[in-house]
Amino acid sequence: MTVRSRTLEITVISGENVRVKEDAYVVVRAESLNCCTTRTAKDDGTNFLSWNEKFLLEVPVHARSITFEVQCSKFKGFRPLGVARIAASDFLGGGAVPENQLQQLSYGLRDWEGKRNGVIHFAVRVAPPAPPVEECLKPAVGQAVTGMGCGDRDRIKVGGKSKGVVVGVPLWWNHPNVV
Repeated sequence: MTVRSRTLEITVISGENVRVKEDAYVVVRAESLNCCTTRTAKDDGTNFLSWNEKFLLEVPVHARSITFEVQCSKFKGFRPLGVARIAASDFLGGGAVPENQLQQLSYGLRDWEGKRNGVIHFAVRVAPPAPPVEECLKPAVGQAVTGMGCGDRDRIKVGGKSKGVVVGVPLWWNHPNVV
């Protein structure tokens, strides 16, 4: 089985000294059409924006960078305020930090003219790989299915009364920005 992507757990914490008049939000992507977006945050006059949002970002194996783009809503569109493009190798191995360890980082933002426009603060770690679905769903041949997932809490009895609570198996490929 070949690895097509890795998953990063990203927490967009805050932004400071970003020149903005409207509500701002952050779009994070890894050289893909898929992206994660925070809710909007308003500058309360202190030049500090706070999001504190966590999500999972699928990083394709071909991706060389992760882009954090601070944007604001405008009438009939959006306006980019600042961009930080970070090498994927900073997060995905090859570094001095173990893959599963949380890293808190700050990067400068540049507007589309190349001028400095604030700093974005975020935390990132490589999410542990989920167990393959085949390992979770192993009913014995000729027997009723008694489990839906990999844990004891996921018990269900087919053809009889249920004694446990059924908990669905998360499908991260369907909603990559939900943690």
